[in-house]
Amino acid sequence: MHNAFLEWLSRVPIWPIGIVLLALMTGAFFFGRWIQGRHNRRGSVRKTTAFDGFVISAVLGLLALLLGFTFSLAIQRFEERRELVIESANAIGTAYLRTQLLNSPHRERLSRLLVDYTHAQIALADNDFPVTGPLRQKNDAILTDIWAATTAALGDSKNAADVVVVSNAMNSVIDISEERQHARSLRIPYEVYLVLLGYLISVAGLLGYEMDKGHSTFIGCFVLTLMTVSLLLVIDIDRPGSGGIQESQEPMLELRDALNQQAPAIFDRWRK
Repeated sequence: MHNAFLEWLSRVPIWPIGIVLLALMTGAFFFGRWIQGRHNRRGSVRKTTAFDGFVISAVLGLLALLLGFTFSLAIQRFEERRELVIESANAIGTAYLRTQLLNSPHRERLSRLLVDYTHAQIALADNDFPVTGPLRQKNDAILTDIWAATTAALGDSKNAADVVVVSNAMNSVIDISEERQHARSLRIPYEVYLVLLGYLISVAGLLGYEMDKGHSTFIGCFVLTLMTVSLLLVIDIDRPGSGGIQESQEPMLELRDALNQQAPAIFDRWRK
C-alpha cells in the first residue's frame, strides 16, 4: 500500500493534488467556523484570549517545523541525485580516456559502448527515468556489454596493469549507475505524508474555530493557500521522475559534446 500511494503521488499531475488538498483544508476551516457558530447560537460565546493566540502560534510553529523537516529531507535527496549526475559523467569520461590504453579492437568496442551508454542516460533523463521499458532494458544491456567487453580485453591484453586500470574505471561506471537508480527510488516515507496531511487539516479546522468572522476569513484562506503551496513544493521535489523540479543533466550533455569531439565517427552513427 505504501509503494502504491507513492507511485500514485508520482503519476498524478501536481495541480489536482493541490486542488484536493486545498478543498480538504477549506472544508475543515469552514467546519471549524460552523462549530464556532453553533457555540455562539447556544449562548456560549467564546472570547478570544491571549492563551488562544498562544495556542494558534504554537500549532503553526509546529506545522512550520514539520514542513521544514520534510522539505529538508526532500532537498537532501534532490542534492544527492544532482551530485550523482556529476559523478556519473566524470566516471564515463574517465573510463573513456582509460579505454584508449587498450589495443584494437577492444579500444574501439569499449569507446562505442561508452558513447552508447551516454546517449542512453540522456534518453532516460528525457523520458523521466522509467524503471522498466525499452529504454531501461537498452541501458542495462549496454552495461552488460561494457562489462563483457572489459572481460574480453582483460583476457587478450598483455599489459595487465592497463586492463586493471580500465576495469576499475568501468566498474565505477556500473556502480554509479546502480547508485543513481537507487537514489531515484528513495522517497519521503508514506507515514510522513499522512502525518502532514492530518496535521494540515487539523490546523485548518482550528483556524476556522478560533478566528472571528469577517475579514479574518480572507486571512484564513490565504494562510491555507500558503500551507498548500508549501506541501506541493515538497511533493514536487520528491518526484524524481515526473516533478517540475529536476536535477540538471548539464554534466551529461557536456560529456556528450566532449565525446563528440573525441569520437566523431561514432557520433556519425548516431546521426544516421
